[in-house]
Formats: sequence, C-alpha cells, structure tokens
Amino acid sequence: MKPIRTYNVRPKLPERIGRLLEIAQSFWYEWDYDALSLFLRLDRDLWETSGHNPIRMLGLIGQDNLEAIAADDGFLAQYDRVCEVWDGYLREPAWFDGVENVPDEMRVAYFSFEFGLSECLPIYSGGLGVLSGDHVKACSDLGLPVIGVGLLYQQGYFRQYLNNDGWQGEHYPNNDFYTMPVRLERTRDGRPLLIQVEYPSGPVKAQVWRVKVGRACLIMLDTNIPSNSRQEDRAITDQVYGGNIENRIRQEVLLGVGGLRALEALKLRPTVCHLNEGHSAFLTLERIRQGMEENGLTFEEARETACAANVFTTHTPVAAGNEIFPAALVERYARALFGALEVPYGAILGLGRAHPQQHSEGFGMTVFAINMSSHVNAVSRLHGRVSREMWKDLWPQTPVEEAPISSITNGVHLPTWVSHDLNDLFERYLDPEWRREMPNTAMWRRIQSIPNEELWRTHERRREKLVSFARRHLIETLMKRRATPREIAAAEEVLDPAALTIVFARRMATYKRGALLLRDLERLARLISDPERPVQFLFSGKAHPHDNPGKDVIREIAHVATQDRFRQHLIFLEDYDLQIARYLVQGADVWLNTPRRPLEASGTSGMKAAANGALNVSILDGWYDEAHREHPEIGWAIGAGEVYDDHDYQDRVECAALYNILEQEVIPMFYNRGRDDVPREWVQRMKAAMMVSCSIFNTCRMTRHYAERFYFPAARRHEEFAADGCRRAKQLAQWRARMKEHWGKIRVENIVTDQPNEIGVGERFNVRARVHLAPLTPDDVLVEIYQGEIDAANELQNARRIEMKCDGPAKAAGDGTGAGTVADGTYNFIATIEAGASGHFGYSIRVLPKHKDLVSPFVPGLIVWAGAHS
Repeated sequence: MKPIRTYNVRPKLPERIGRLLEIAQSFWYEWDYDALSLFLRLDRDLWETSGHNPIRMLGLIGQDNLEAIAADDGFLAQYDRVCEVWDGYLREPAWFDGVENVPDEMRVAYFSFEFGLSECLPIYSGGLGVLSGDHVKACSDLGLPVIGVGLLYQQGYFRQYLNNDGWQGEHYPNNDFYTMPVRLERTRDGRPLLIQVEYPSGPVKAQVWRVKVGRACLIMLDTNIPSNSRQEDRAITDQVYGGNIENRIRQEVLLGVGGLRALEALKLRPTVCHLNEGHSAFLTLERIRQGMEENGLTFEEARETACAANVFTTHTPVAAGNEIFPAALVERYARALFGALEVPYGAILGLGRAHPQQHSEGFGMTVFAINMSSHVNAVSRLHGRVSREMWKDLWPQTPVEEAPISSITNGVHLPTWVSHDLNDLFERYLDPEWRREMPNTAMWRRIQSIPNEELWRTHERRREKLVSFARRHLIETLMKRRATPREIAAAEEVLDPAALTIVFARRMATYKRGALLLRDLERLARLISDPERPVQFLFSGKAHPHDNPGKDVIREIAHVATQDRFRQHLIFLEDYDLQIARYLVQGADVWLNTPRRPLEASGTSGMKAAANGALNVSILDGWYDEAHREHPEIGWAIGAGEVYDDHDYQDRVECAALYNILEQEVIPMFYNRGRDDVPREWVQRMKAAMMVSCSIFNTCRMTRHYAERFYFPAARRHEEFAADGCRRAKQLAQWRARMKEHWGKIRVENIVTDQPNEIGVGERFNVRARVHLAPLTPDDVLVEIYQGEIDAANELQNARRIEMKCDGPAKAAGDGTGAGTVADGTYNFIATIEAGASGHFGYSIRVLPKHKDLVSPFVPGLIVWAGAHS
C-alpha cells in the first residue's frame, strides 16, 4: 500500500544544544576531532551502531537523554567551545579572500561521479571518490567558491562479504536520505525542487539535494521519485557505476546536463566547470546549448565560449577505465538534448574520437573531455607522461612531450586523515594552527623537534588501536558467516600489537597485484614465524562486481589467511570503507603498494599513510615515483622503474625484490632498538615521510595549484568571452574556421643558414626560413625552430623551441638580374641558435597556429613541419 502523503521527522533538540544539528549537517566534524567527540560523548555505542551518522544518531537518542545532556555542564562547556571554533572557521578570512585579479562572480562547479566524504554517506566506490571529497574539503578550508556536483545514489556502492570459499559477494542496502546529513532543496512553496533532462525515451526529472561541507557544498541529483513513472528512469541513480551501457550513459547525461541545470535552478550558474574524469563531459554540450539559445550563437561559436572555461582531469592510464560508447547511442542522446537546434552531429561524434574520420571508432568520453576543455591535466608527473603518450594521436605530428596535458599531483586532506594522536603532537611541537599553514614547509620541518620516544609511543598506540579494531571487525565478520565458536575465539588472538605491521589496502584490480607477496608462500612463512622479529600483514579491498579476476585475487588472499601457519599473522578485512581506511593508514608501520608500472595514476593511500608516519614499500609509480626519487628516505622502492613485457617474469622478479627489501632492510631496521626500545633510524625515516607527505602531498597545495593554474585563468577567459555579445568567442570561431580551411596551403619552402659544420660552445648562427602562408598572415602563425640533441635513431630529443621573427615578405624568384618581385603570401622568418653545450645537435622548423585567445598553440591537425628536402 502506497501512502497518499508523506512527511519528514527531524530530531528535536533542546534549544541549548540546538546547533548540534547544524554541526552534524556540515561534515566539518570529519576534520575537527573536538566536534566529532561531541557525538562520541553523547553515546559512543550509538555512534557505532548508527554507522557514524550524526543525523541518525540524534534521531535515535531519547528525548529525556537529550534534556539531560542539555543540562550537563561538562558537555555544554565543550559544546560552546566547538560552536565558537565553528563560527570562527566560517567567519575568519581564508586564502581566497586575499587573492587579487579574479572576476568577482567566479564560481567553479566540480563534477564527479562519486564523492567520499564519510562512511555515513556511502556514495563512493574508491580512490576517485575519496579524492573528490578531499578536494571539496580543501576548497572549504581555502574559501574557494567551488560547488561539488554529483549523483545521490539510492544504494551507492556495494557492501562486500566473502563466502566460506573467499569469493566476494555484494549486497546493496538502500540509503535513507532523510536520516543522513543531506538536505532536500525546495521551491518557495515548499515542494521539492525538480529539474528535467530530455532523453530519447522522454523527459526524466530529478530532485535536488544539498550537502554542506564546511564552507563549501555539494549539489546532488536523485531520480528515484514518483514524478518518473518508468522504472528505468527511477533506477538511473540506483548504484555507482551500476547497470548496463544504456544506464551508464543515462547516468552521465544526468550528471553533466542535469548537474548544470540544477545549478541554474539554484541561481548558481558556474563560470568554470571542472570535469573530474570524463563521466560528466556531456555538460559541455549543455553549455553549448545554453550559448546557442541564449546568445544566438552558432554551434562553433558556442563551443568556443563553453570550452573557454572547462578544466578536465584524467585519472586512469588503464585503457578499460576510459569509457567508450557506441557513436549511434551518443547521437541519440545528443539529438534529444539539442531538439530543433541546428547542430552538426557528425562534428560532435568526431570530438569523441581519437581519429575523427574513422566513423567505426566509438565515442570516447576521455577524448571528448580533452577536446572540450581549455586545460587538461593528469594527477602525477609520471601519469602526465603516460597520458601524453596515450593520447598523442589527438595531436598528430606533435612531439609527445608537447601534447598539451600537464600534471597536478594529487594530495590528501590532512585534517581528515592525520590521526587525533598525531594532531596533538602537531599542535604541541609545530603550530596550534597547523591546519591553516599546510603549505608551510618550514613549519613541517619542526617535525624533527618531536622527541623520538614520544613520536614512537604515539605510533605504537595507533598500531594497538588498529589491531584491536581488526580483531573486532574479524569477529563481527565471522559471526555474520555463522562461524564456529572455536573460529571466533581464535579471532580474538590474531595479530600482535607490537609486531611490524604491513598493510595492503586498495581497490582489488588485477594490475594492483594484491597477491604479489603470496607468490612465495615458503618465504612468507619464514618471515612471520620468527619469534624474535614478528611480522604481520593486513589486506583489504573490493573488486568491481564484474571483475572476476579481481575477485580471484581476493579469494587467493582469503585462502592463505585461513591456513594454520598464517592464520594469526595475515588477515583480510572485509568491506573496505573510509572507517577501515582510517584505521589502516593511521596504524600501519609499512604501506605496501605493488602496481604494474605505469598503471597507477597517483595512489593517495600511500600519502595518507606517510602523513601518519608509515613508511612506503612501493613500485615507483604514481605519486611515489616523484616522491621517492626526490626523497628516498621516506621508504623503499621495489625496482628502479623498469617496465616489463613479460608479466609473469615481472611478477617473479618484483616478488623476489620485495622479499629482499623486507628481509634485508625493513625488518632489521624496525627491530634495531635502543635501550629505550625505540628504533631510532626507523623513527628518523618516519619523520622524513611525514615531512614530505604533509608539506607537499596535501590537498591545500593541490587545490591552490588548480586555482592558480586553471580556475583563475579560466574564469578570466570566461568573463572575456561572455562580454560584448560573446564577441571574442565569435572572432575565435571565425579565425579557427579560416585556419582549418587554409592550413593545408602552408609550406616551408626554403631554409638558409650560415651554420658551419662545427661550432664552439657559446657561438651562434642564424637560420632563415621562407614560409608560404597565403591567404594567412604572419599574425596567424607561430614559426619555430625545434632544436635539440640527436639520438642514435637520428631523432631530436630534449628539444627546445625558438620562435622565429618575421623579416618581411619574401621576394619571388628573379629573372637572373637580381630584380625579384614580392612573392604573394610568402614571408621570411629569422632566428638565432646558440650552442649551449657540446654534442651532436640538429633542428627542424615548424609552423603552428597563433591567436591571443588560444590557451595552447597545439591544435589538433594544425601543425606543419619543414620537409626533409629543405
């Protein structure tokens, strides 16, 4: 029986403690322990049974208990202190308040398919979502006007369980949004705010929710509402990455197009859109549609306006992670979006293909996002190099290293991930306001002033808490499986609070090689059976529901964990989530990371562990490639960055290298203790890891880089392109069309130089080039010398660019008397090359497009090189 009316019931708090609800709805308590401890103080057991959900918890506390709490002087003193800190956080100036030369109305919309803010809002699956949550938290700290945009999933990601054979199963509990820290947006007359998106099957409506994150917020969409009569429409927001390919494109259209429309309905139109992965890339079509309808622009003019302020971050170097849809499917959805507007659908489909003329090629969301954004970045230096290689075909004839994909290395939100125990040390020895000074390298150097014994005892407490939590979690898991009393009793004795604790926890994709350590079980058995130097291992992680090879990895680990010789020293923690992650990164001694290089884009879990004093043992991949090469004292590297074609051979080599590191370096250093039982060399490495991770690999630094390099320039560009009837956007579209029409006529006709065969270091010579441009002009192009060393394959490497200056029109060939005439559309260019070092060098000459409104001169298909005959 369905209800004829519904209503919501919210917690009724005594007026004296009424602001508890405000704090509970802010998620700020996630990174302020004093605020979090208010809820622990209310009822620690209820905090656990409510799933760390303060809204649900407040609704479950009896009214008599609330009244008693409101009269508790000790609680009220802490409550008042927390409210004062919260008010100060909201009121006091932040970093962005001091930034100059930024458009007054700048607003950034940060689109992501998942957001990992807290385990009480399970709408995330893994690292991408946790990064998104950390990004929004950092924007709150910095005062950046950033709004997160996502989907509010009815079931979210799955809860994991293992059967008796260790095979992963999934179940999907429903989220009750009305008992979560989310708020339904309403119209003035009190009805839920709805937006509509046109699909080929008809319009779909979504209601809009708001999630407060400190000073920032998320806007979330939910289609499971009565207004949608078709079940397939209501199911769009059921699960993260759920359903078939049709549902996936419906989700991604809703995120991009619906997300923008939700911001419009809230009068929060963004100036800059940040696409965190390609899932939201259809928002670029919505921005084009807006430009065409509101400003009377052509498709190409509206595209220039839309792309001017789009930022795209690519996250995966794994081909399967870059989504591709059938072109016909994309065209159906694009036609539904644009309706009767005149749009070149063939051009749209070409923007999603690495080879636009190959009509058999599918529509790639990553390719489309790259083509529709002014700024594109990877998430570590190595990932930047990998991404440029992956997508080099988008810029044919352009040297791979010049493909316009930069990198901003990820970071983690330190106040969320640094343990409460370490926070106390930071406040005592670094700065009571350390959260405000995260990029301050000098402050982080004060970690050296923390007494070794104090830091070590603090870390030991964290390890003890991890072991205690792991035992409780394992017992709960066994009870759910209806294990025998003997098995449950044995779980109470697993792990040793004082033993070297090595953790592997991440998504269980096969390329991450979660079972690499298990290739040599005899060697593993010898490691853990040493009574003088005990070692133990904790594993955790989920495989995608359709990833059977990933599930096989979990089953292999689970099988080993049940063997008698390993049972006490190696465990798998089921249902990896943010709570488990916190215990692991805060209590681990060693963080183990074994991806198949170079398939790890960044890997933020290692940063979180290092910030808490764990030492990384890792393949040189993602963030660790740059961190360890510059700061080798923060841990150990497995290998030296080799890439193997034979994966089985690679696994054997790197498994052996891992055991060598553990046996010869890690274990001896951990157990090399002084009279006070403190491993001094180990603690020095802990301090180094903390200094490097906290000062460099934090979201404060990361988000400021996004703001300074991308958001601010894009906001200014948006303002300029939108002014005066979008005049500059129209001009750029017209210029781009002219370039494409005439670019094939450009040729480098002749090169003249006074270069000798050999010159000395520091000497110079001139190079002149005759370039035919007609009907283009020197103002339309950038003519460059591309000069560098010559390698064994006779290729230029480590090249640098030298701009050539126009030296006037060229003269046509004369009649032998020396009296030539001006050649139509041909110009002379000149530049000087200086020999900066000895060796074998060479150069070529190229022509690129040039326009004041181009972010990069590398435009797909617009590059001309001097021929070999020149």
